[in-house]
Amino acid sequence: MTACPANTDLMLQAAETSAPPDIEQEKIRAAQAGDSAAFEWLVRHHEARLHGFCRRWLRCEQDAREASQDSFVRAWQALPEFEGRARFSTWLYQIALNACRDRAKTRASRQRGSTVTLDNMPETPACPKPPPDTSAAWRGEIGKLERGLAMLPEKLRAALILVALEGLSQKECAEVLGCSVRGVEGRVHRARQMLLEWWNEEK
Repeated sequence: MTACPANTDLMLQAAETSAPPDIEQEKIRAAQAGDSAAFEWLVRHHEARLHGFCRRWLRCEQDAREASQDSFVRAWQALPEFEGRARFSTWLYQIALNACRDRAKTRASRQRGSTVTLDNMPETPACPKPPPDTSAAWRGEIGKLERGLAMLPEKLRAALILVALEGLSQKECAEVLGCSVRGVEGRVHRARQMLLEWWNEEK
């Protein structure tokens, strides 16, 4: 059995340079005033990490791309309501989480409506058009980590991805999930335990 690697928290984490807070706030205010170019700037600075989050949640490149795009559409529509009480990135993660949940429900509904028999039903909904590098992406520890994340209950998976992989603080994670900081601590702890047990048993 192979022990879960110590650098698991760093795996799959997107490398993205954050913009200076004052510049981002300026762009947010401009976008709220209807400046589409300012919003496009915001999209460029957040789309990589948001797409990565959606991909880890949905485990399908096509669904992740659509969920990410839908997230920014929702963000543009709701931008006038953004008051800045939370970080803009935290607000975006909240929108993306809801978009992923909606996408997963739609995908599950399509699965139930298909004529595939239960005996032939895949363990997870299949991605309609897997990317060319799918086989490579599922090799080694990264593929194993993604499988491990997928087996976690939704609440635990969301907390672990946001804190361990996306780098949100427990307070920010609590704002995204709508729970207390103590609740986040408990979810992350249980998620780590379950993932470690699964990792050591999985061949």
